[in-house]
Amino acid sequence: MRWIALHLPLLSLEAFATTLPAEQAQAPLALMDAHHITAVNAAAHALGVRANQKRATALALAPQLLLGQADAARDTEAVTAVAHAALAFTPQVCLQPPGDVALAPDTVLLEVQASLRYFGGLSALMQRLQAAVEPLGHRVQWAIAPTPLGAALLSRVHRRLHCADSAALQRALEEAPVWLLGPGRAHWEALDGMGLRTLGDLQRLPRDGLARRFGQTLLVELDRARGQRPDPREPLAWPERFASRLELFARADTTEQMLYGAGVLLVRMVAWLAARQACVRGFTLVMHHEPRWRVREGAELPLRTELSIALAEPSREAAHLQVLLRERLAALALPAPALELSLEAHDIVQAALPNGELFPTAASEREGLTRLIERLQARLGPAQVQRLRAVADHRPECASAAPPVQAGQPFAPSAPSAPSTRAARPQAAPDWAPTRPVWLMTPPEPLQGRLGQPLLDGRALQLLSGPERIEAGWWDGALAERDYFIAQAGDGALVWIYRARLPRPQHPSEQGDEGSGWFLQGRFA
Repeated sequence: MRWIALHLPLLSLEAFATTLPAEQAQAPLALMDAHHITAVNAAAHALGVRANQKRATALALAPQLLLGQADAARDTEAVTAVAHAALAFTPQVCLQPPGDVALAPDTVLLEVQASLRYFGGLSALMQRLQAAVEPLGHRVQWAIAPTPLGAALLSRVHRRLHCADSAALQRALEEAPVWLLGPGRAHWEALDGMGLRTLGDLQRLPRDGLARRFGQTLLVELDRARGQRPDPREPLAWPERFASRLELFARADTTEQMLYGAGVLLVRMVAWLAARQACVRGFTLVMHHEPRWRVREGAELPLRTELSIALAEPSREAAHLQVLLRERLAALALPAPALELSLEAHDIVQAALPNGELFPTAASEREGLTRLIERLQARLGPAQVQRLRAVADHRPECASAAPPVQAGQPFAPSAPSAPSTRAARPQAAPDWAPTRPVWLMTPPEPLQGRLGQPLLDGRALQLLSGPERIEAGWWDGALAERDYFIAQAGDGALVWIYRARLPRPQHPSEQGDEGSGWFLQGRFA
């Protein structure tokens, strides 16, 4: 067996400081629980602040100390994201608590023996594993050993360590400090007074005497670390849906303040998607406001604001997803300050198998256009980005439609839609039909006439081709009977005009009443 232990020595501090402003990230920082310091960063340590100190003592040593509350649930959210990234390399992933099971896990264990051949060896797997964990923003120490507990213990005292076999593991454990074991920390003063400072010192003493003095648990953990006792591990349960929550350091009044926190959640979602070999087609960012109802200008404010993002094409690229989220957040007005953020992935699709291309294909060439459509939808709104769709109708103003681009199918071919009544279904235009302009007037502009000839801007139009007769619309009450011509204006421009053949209506309630005369339908480029 080959176990990799990823230890996060600064997990609690990093999970707390992930949404700190940049100017406060390097300030002295400490976490406390029950008025005692539990963790400090390097800046606070340099000022004399230590773990287990009282809050008053720490503030006396460093008045500028930034204090935060330790939160096991927050730490669990952060380490779970690392575990999701590890699931992309093996299904045998589990969490290791720091000796005390009451504390949040701070080490991720992977059994990778069966995955080495697929990833091209241990060195290549470690490179890819570190690249997958790096975006999560944690400092990581790792150790590789034949036993899970051995790897977990050694990762706490070594930045990088590889024990290739049991003999190397035994040598490394003999030099490891005795406080790595949970019972060793509980009896540290007694062990230190006896001169027992390493696991090798314990190993050389009579086992019966150690068991009577310090309990059997100390020997059990030592044997499990050395591989002399079974150490079964329960793999991490695979989450069917992604949901992660992040507490903001301070209340966010603007969307710009929430963008960094949302980026952290996006990176966690991407790690989860990579483990499932899936892509997201839609996700929702939820901004949680103050947990009490507040009244502003006579209206009750909501407790949460949801922002749904739909993609035109499934993706799991963090940079692309963050661009879309930034565009949507820029157009969002918050009804109240936000205290927490949560991200939920509600539309997951299986990722396509990788396919190397020697030459560009249609799918690869359209990717840039798909990304452009997604950005426009995020900035302008889904209903504002439209596509042209042909409609089976001879009337030019009814021959096309502009529906919004549907997420996931921006390039799907759209066949002309037939009229609603089967009794009157016009035939498709023949190949020899005259060229029609793209620029159509809506509605058609009436033209003046002189001696039966149409005028444009007071000058007579020269008819070049036509007539092309169109009679349609009896099935929907908008009857049109027209003779179309291509004409040339006095400045040489080509226009598309028609002469209506219907008589003017006798009553305004009559339908199909565009009347007679000349009309300008469109202009040629």
